[in-house]
Amino acid sequence: MDTDALRWFQLVADGYTVTEVSEVFGVSQPGVSRALARLEEQVGTPLLHRQGRVLRMTHAGSAFKRHVDGLVNELDDGLAAVSELVDPESGVVGLAFAQSLGSWLVPGLVGRFRREHPRVRVTLQRTAATVPGRISTQLATRSADLELTAHRAAGVDVAWQQLLVEPLVLAVDVHHRLAGADRVALSDVAGEPFVIRRAPSGMRAQTLELCRAAGFEPQEAVEADDLPTVRGFVAAGLGVAVVPAQGLPVPTTFARTRLLPLADEGAQREVGLAWVEGRPLLPSAEAFRRFVLTRGAAPAG
Repeated sequence: MDTDALRWFQLVADGYTVTEVSEVFGVSQPGVSRALARLEEQVGTPLLHRQGRVLRMTHAGSAFKRHVDGLVNELDDGLAAVSELVDPESGVVGLAFAQSLGSWLVPGLVGRFRREHPRVRVTLQRTAATVPGRISTQLATRSADLELTAHRAAGVDVAWQQLLVEPLVLAVDVHHRLAGADRVALSDVAGEPFVIRRAPSGMRAQTLELCRAAGFEPQEAVEADDLPTVRGFVAAGLGVAVVPAQGLPVPTTFARTRLLPLADEGAQREVGLAWVEGRPLLPSAEAFRRFVLTRGAAPAG
């Protein structure tokens, strides 16, 4: 059915004349009359009848109008919702991110963006551990528009751009023999137990790679599912761990652990933004993508 005809029927049923409707909508009077006639043909019965100089609803028209009112109201709400989404200043951005980026990078990015675009809503989704090099399930299934990754991502139609290079550091307990050092190498802890992320984990893969490059296979004392748990086991003296610096200047003491710079070549990870090419982003998400790519490596504040 022609939605304009439904709106014109509403107005005529509410007492507007065909002349008034034609003036409001900028169409001819015969055009309004023909649209109302077509609507009656589609419904299958007269909806309006002439009474003097005005049109009045028939019994069928009265029954029909109650549903038209609801339908048009729902349609207007839907159009308003879409208008809000496509307005770059009042839409929604779905952002997926690796847990290890959630305590330092994500809040600063979202906070700075929201200060410039206060009406845009950013919905945050923490990603589960993924195979290094792959995007998250959220981005792959379109439940997120963009993803902040702690690794270089690739795949069919996957676009990825580096934002910054994050140092990897050695976490030891505050009473460890190396706790007072300014800089260490992994070979310094070759014979010690390691607290390491459970597979699949990019951090686990990098830890193993760095230890092997340093000439040893790490002795895995404990496996953990996330970085806070890794740091907790390190603080308890159960082993040492390779962890991301998470924006902290090192050496420093953090979460009851001592974080020490690593001298080993390759002790860093790439942090970047991923999206799927050929999948149009809503204006608000595109604005966030451009903001991150141009200013994502800037300091928070």
